[in-house]
Amino acid sequence: MGVLAERKPLRPELAVTLSTWQIAVRRFRRNPLSLMGLILIVGFILMALLAPLLAPPPPNARNPYMMPHAGYSPDPQPPRPGHPFGTTEQAFDIYYGIIWGARTAFRVGLLVVAISVLIGIVVGSVAGYFRGRVDEFLMRVVDIFLAFPGLILAVVVVAILGPGLENVLIALALVSWPGYARLLRGEILSVRERDYVEAARAMGAGDVKIILRHILPNSIYPVLVVSSLDMGSIVVTAAALSFLGLGAPIGYADWGQIISLSRNWIIGAGGNAFAFWYTVVFPGAALVLFTLGWNLLGDAFRDILDPRLRGAS
Repeated sequence: MGVLAERKPLRPELAVTLSTWQIAVRRFRRNPLSLMGLILIVGFILMALLAPLLAPPPPNARNPYMMPHAGYSPDPQPPRPGHPFGTTEQAFDIYYGIIWGARTAFRVGLLVVAISVLIGIVVGSVAGYFRGRVDEFLMRVVDIFLAFPGLILAVVVVAILGPGLENVLIALALVSWPGYARLLRGEILSVRERDYVEAARAMGAGDVKIILRHILPNSIYPVLVVSSLDMGSIVVTAAALSFLGLGAPIGYADWGQIISLSRNWIIGAGGNAFAFWYTVVFPGAALVLFTLGWNLLGDAFRDILDPRLRGAS
C-alpha cells in the first residue's frame, strides 16, 4: 500500500504504565545513589537465588541453612583456601553463612513487611474511613503498641514464645504494623473527603468498594515507601535478636547469628585488637550494604510512586 496505516493510539492503561516507567528511568538516571541502591539489592537477590551454586551445601546436609563446620575449634580461623572469609568459633564457615544468610534476610524482611502492611492496611482503612468510635478504639490500641520501644517489645514477645526464627517473625510483625496503620489512617482521612469519593458514595457504591477502588489506590503510596525503607531495619532488628540468642539457632545461616558466634572475639586478642576482624567485618558489611541498598531504593520509590511529585519530573 502506498499510504502508511495510521498508528493506533495506545490504550489508556498502557499509556499510564509507559509513563510510569519513563518517570522511573528518568529519576534513576538523575539520582546515582538510587541506582546504587538498586544495584545493591539486585546483587543480594542474585546472591540469594544462586546460593546453591555459590556455596553448595554438604552432600548429606539435612538443612542447607545450617552452616557447615570442620571440627569444633574454640578459636576463629582467618581466611584461607576452602574458607575465603574464615571461620567463627566452633569452625562455622563465614562465607557459607553470608551467602545463605541473604536468603534468610529476604525471608525475614519480606514476610514481616507483608504481614505488617496487611494488618496496617486493614486497621488504618477501617479507622480512617469510618472514624468516630471505631477510629478512637483502634488508634488507642495502636498507641499502646507504639508506647513501647520496638526492640524491647520484640524481645519480650520472643521471650514469651521462645527462641526461634519463626517466633522472631511473629514478634517483628507484631511491633511493626502500628506504624503502617497510623500512616495509612492519616492519608485516608485526607483522601476520603475528595470529590471523586463523594461522587462514588452518591452513586450508591458500598463502603468496601469505595475503600478498595477509590481510597486505597490514592493513599497507599506512603505505606509502600515506608515498607521499602523498613526492609533493611527489620533485618537489622532480627539480627540483633539473633545476637542476643533469641533468634536463629546456633549455626544457622543468619548474619546476626554469625556476629553472635564472634562476640567473644570482637575486641581481638591481647596486643592485637584486629586479630579476628573477619568474624565481624564480613557479616557486618552484609548487614550495612543490605540496609543501605533498601534505604537508597526507598528514596527512589518515593519519587516514582508519589503522584504529587510526578509533575516535577
